[in-house]
Amino acid sequence: MGEAELIRSSRELIIRSAFYFYGEEATANLAIQIADDIARCWNEPRGTAKIRHEDYLVKFEVEGYYAPDLDPEKVWYNDQPRLNYFRIENFVVGDISYVDEIGSNTGYLKLANLLQTPTTIAHEYGHTLGLVHPRVLDLRGGGLPGIMYPRGTLCDPNFQYNPAAAAGTNGGTLDPQYRKVYQADIDTLKLHKLDFDHRDRALVGAFSSLYHQKHRPEDV
Repeated sequence: MGEAELIRSSRELIIRSAFYFYGEEATANLAIQIADDIARCWNEPRGTAKIRHEDYLVKFEVEGYYAPDLDPEKVWYNDQPRLNYFRIENFVVGDISYVDEIGSNTGYLKLANLLQTPTTIAHEYGHTLGLVHPRVLDLRGGGLPGIMYPRGTLCDPNFQYNPAAAAGTNGGTLDPQYRKVYQADIDTLKLHKLDFDHRDRALVGAFSSLYHQKHRPEDV
């Protein structure tokens, strides 16, 4: 989730997001790293959007904060569109990071996913902005996968966990480190449809406002 602002003088559309991380595996350094990973991935294509018949350069400004003593009420009653809240732990029910809804400002992150590749959090960020997985998950012959392709996607062998594995077998699916953000991903955000107010600001995504308790193996 984020807050978009049109800067008419420089023809920039800036999407600002701030992430607050809590949980036993959250740290100050990791919070900064995650924010940097999101911004780097999403700014890499130097995407553009046409707003009111004018082309704007889309920029993502992302901040990360360590919030070890986060008060659940701050999550429940937050009304600031820039703020996102994610728990980070070693164990996650379902064994994978997730956001609470498509277009959301809360979720639960598995530490191993974050350490494996920066595209994990960039992918989840796409979900917070309202993006879903592509409907067709057989990308063989399609080249380097876009950021919203999930784990389990069929892809060209050189983008698999094991290039020698048969497609769909163990090791024969997308290694998420190879995902990247394309202009097409920014197009899918449909930024031209945002409802900008008198300050030229608009909300991207939505409030889910869920505070997560720590998952435990016995919860399965």
